[in-house]
Amino acid sequence: MLSEQAMRDNFDIFFRRKPALMLVALKKMTRARYGSLLAKEVDCTYSHAVKILQGLERLGLVLFEKKGRTKLIKLTKRGQEIADNIENIKRLLS
Repeated sequence: MLSEQAMRDNFDIFFRRKPALMLVALKKMTRARYGSLLAKEVDCTYSHAVKILQGLERLGLVLFEKKGRTKLIKLTKRGQEIADNIENIKRLLS
């Protein structure tokens, strides 16, 4: 069972702009998913993108797949579901 603080931290990650945009961008991207490309897509620095992605990985929402010297980023099934729900919320708010 998650502690109260851990639940708050997990909740907060989805209601911050960059992590939410990152999940939706990962869902929509058809080409390779690299950290630097994702950082440009959501308009943040590479180091900030990596920090967000590490948090998403801890939550089981993304996986990193090593390809040579680079890491590809993939949504997990759970990450896909959350990205879908974020898009639905965004649509409801527009």
